[in-house]
Amino acid sequence: MSVAGKFECVTHSPMGDQTSILTVDVDGSSFSGSNSGPMGNMEITGGTVDGNTISWSSNITVPMPMKLDCTATIEGDALTGTVTAGMFGSFPMTGKRIG
Repeated sequence: MSVAGKFECVTHSPMGDQTSILTVDVDGSSFSGSNSGPMGNMEITGGTVDGNTISWSSNITVPMPMKLDCTATIEGDALTGTVTAGMFGSFPMTGKRIG
């Protein structure tokens, strides 16, 4: 099954659970898309695909400017991964395919 699609995700951060919709548009070994949630829309940069593992970065401005580095593995309709927020550490992310 392709890693392309839309996923309803939850990142378990110190600020509480952060929900978002991750859109993955695959083009060979790279992908583009966005991660949209209550705090706004984060464009994906540097998206890579390696089998069923995807990695990307996003820049946020709320609650403060910061670069997020993300990695996720997609197995069937389930997504599991981590979001690394600089000096704040890494947080688990889970999700399920919705499209």
